[in-house]
Amino acid sequence: MTAMHERFDDFEIRPFTRDDVASITRHANDERVARQMRDRFPHPYAADDARAFFDLVARGESDAFAIAGPDGAFGTIGFQRRADVERFTAEVGFWLGATHWGRGIATRAVVAFVDWLFTTTDLERLEAVVFETNPASARVLEKAGFERESRRRRSIHKGGRMLDSTVFVRFR
Repeated sequence: MTAMHERFDDFEIRPFTRDDVASITRHANDERVARQMRDRFPHPYAADDARAFFDLVARGESDAFAIAGPDGAFGTIGFQRRADVERFTAEVGFWLGATHWGRGIATRAVVAFVDWLFTTTDLERLEAVVFETNPASARVLEKAGFERESRRRRSIHKGGRMLDSTVFVRFR
């Protein structure tokens, strides 16, 4: 698969570089970001965490790209393909540093990323899971053409409590 590289007026989606360690660490080390992420996303988030993640990407164990501006990466977008009978399905995920929220960057990134996935892969179904505490990501997905497929009651344990989640889908 070819790497995604798309430029916009105020950001780009591109492969990570070692130069992104400091900027990703700065933006990821924010409790507001971490509380909407799976537990494998550490908090606090240190430079070693960024380097370990970049190593996973370099080894092909994670299909993720940087969302970056002139001062470096400030977010991530990626996908994880399912296996076996679900091999034409992938889960899409994204996050942005809080200083970049509310500018439409996430929506434009998701739209471009989905277009790229459907152009460069054989995927038929994309899914995204959103915690009930994250209505902003739900709006991003809806603006990017995803539909609410299901609500999974008490399916997430985060911050010491059980939360609902919503599965959003988009088809080729």
